[in-house]
Formats: sequence, C-alpha cells, structure tokens
Amino acid sequence: MPPRSASEAIHPAIEHTKNQVFHRFHFGQWMRLAFVGVLAGEMSSGGCSGVNFNMPAGHGGQVRHGSSQAFLAAGPPWIGEHPLMFAASLAIVLLVGFAVIVLFTYISSVMRFILFDSVIARECHIRRGWTRRRTIGLRLFWWQLVFSLLTTAGVVVLLLVPALLIWRLGWFKFPREHILGLVLAGAAVFLLLFLIIAVVAVIRVMTKDFVVPQMALENIGAMEGWRRLLTRVQQEKVGYAGYIGMKLVLAIAASIIFGIITFVVLLLVLIPVGGFGLVAVLGGKAAGLSWNVFTIAAAVMAAVWLLALLVAIVSLIYVPAMVFFPAYSIYFFAPRYPPLADLLWPMPSPPLSPVPLPPNPAQ
Repeated sequence: MPPRSASEAIHPAIEHTKNQVFHRFHFGQWMRLAFVGVLAGEMSSGGCSGVNFNMPAGHGGQVRHGSSQAFLAAGPPWIGEHPLMFAASLAIVLLVGFAVIVLFTYISSVMRFILFDSVIARECHIRRGWTRRRTIGLRLFWWQLVFSLLTTAGVVVLLLVPALLIWRLGWFKFPREHILGLVLAGAAVFLLLFLIIAVVAVIRVMTKDFVVPQMALENIGAMEGWRRLLTRVQQEKVGYAGYIGMKLVLAIAASIIFGIITFVVLLLVLIPVGGFGLVAVLGGKAAGLSWNVFTIAAAVMAAVWLLALLVAIVSLIYVPAMVFFPAYSIYFFAPRYPPLADLLWPMPSPPLSPVPLPPNPAQ
C-alpha cells in the first residue's frame, strides 16, 4: 500500500473510531478506554495562571512597613522559629511529589502500550495488557524520565543564565535605567522558551505515535526506535511535517468540539450538585453547625469526591478522541512501517492445494 498523506489518514481513523467506540458500544469497554486514555496522557488538559510582579514601593526601593511587600519579605514567622522543621517538611514534600511523578510516569508508559493494543485489537483489556506490556513499558519509562530531567535542566539553565548575567550587570538594582535591555532580554528568553516547548512537544508526539509502535512490535528500546524513525523522517520530511501540522489542526478542532460538549454536560451536572450543596450548607447553619475540624474535613472529602466525579465524566466524554488520535497515527504510519501494516491488514492465507490421492492398487 502506498504511503498515505496526513489528510488521507483522517477518514480511515474516523471509520475505525466509529466502529470501535459506537458500533461495538459496550459501557465496560468505554470505561476501560477512558481509564487507559487518561493514564496514558491521551486526554490533554490545560490552564493558565497569572503572576503579578510589583516593584518595591517607597523612595529608593525601600519597603514600607505594613505594606504587602513587607509582609512577603518578612515571611511566615514560624520559619524563623523552626528552620530545621521547615526544611525537613519541604524536603519531604518535594520527595513525595517527585515519587508521585515518577510513579505516574511509569504507569503512563505502560498504559501507552495498552492503548496502542486496544486500538489495534478494538478491545481494551487492562490486566492482560499490563502483564504483557510492563517490561517494554519500563523501557519507555526510563526514556521519558531521562528526557524530562534533561528538559527541566535545559529550562532551568535558560532562565538562570540570563538572570545571573543581568544581576551581574546590575540591571536589577536600577531597572528603570535599563528598560530596553530588560525587555529585549525577556523577549529573547521567551522566544527560546517557546522554541524549547515546541520542540519538546513534537518529540513527545513523535515518540508516542511512531516510536511506541516500533517498540511494541519489535521489542526494541526507545533510542533504537528513534534512530529508525529519524531515518524514515529524513526520507520523507514533507510527509511527517504535514502530519505534525495536521495533528495540530485536528487537536484544536477536537478541543473546541469536546470542550463545548464537556461544558454543557458539566453544567447539567453542577446545577443540581450546587443546589444540593447550598441546601446542605443552609441546613447545617440552621442546625447550629459551625466550621470546625469535622465539618471542614467533610467539606474537603465532598470536594474530592466531586472532583473525582467531574474527572470521570470528562474522561468518558473524551473517549472518541482517545481512540481517534492513536488510530490516526496508526493509519498514517502503517503504510510506512511494514510490521504495523501486516498487523493492521493481514494478508489472506493462500488456498490449500488438494492433496493427491495415492494410486489405486486395483488399477
């Protein structure tokens, strides 16, 4: 089969998604696909947060007493009283956070192979897939962990080196006299940071779309998969570039479509839940309840359960997208990768030739 272009792979991916998700609808399969897709990182989510930088108030950059800057500069009073306890607590929090990230990176690595198998077989089996893919998932885990550490180190260096250089030049002491230099330096750092983020995103997409199938079908490592992929990319740069561009367009379209559906569904869910919560709060006040350890713990538990419910609902909504995008990469890559093509379109077995009968002794 000749290689498909990025646009030509859309139709078979849609047909595959319709067949697996809707024509063979089974709620248990839908739930398993949602679970695997979320842990594999197939459902992207994002947010934005703002940070407000304020210049020190007062003459000569001095901090006025009673201002917010003075409060922040003083810091929490218990840090000065118990510095060792604060350092130990911070170290424990950082270690636990790092351990959680490492654990979920390993789970995500194995789930990526389970999702690949689920799309190929049109059935999702988590326990069987985990037993089968945990070894090859460990290889992908080490690659992802090293790649994440190198990326983080690169971002830290990118931010620290210009900051240290500007600090040595003394621009932070008199920023108004170096506005142009600070703006140009900030713009350069922003552009480099954007470039790094874009390159990292492309590498991650290429890994899960093209390296994972090679690892799954040939039992090779991520580095060997990348070496083979780079050879293919060198031979067909336009085709793979078109794939990245088309996938970006499809991701934006899917975000808009599923975002609207998610907003409507969550609105229908949150209206009665919010009404029940309001009734519970008013009933508690009428009963004379106040905020204490028990009521705060109950409110936190209710919020956790509500958050888990919302995540489950959103993941169920995104199941078609979780199947479509892996299928899209498979139908694009299969004509370029014979082992995947043989798995996706197995050749029919040749008809058996009739066995000649032995000669009849009576003749």
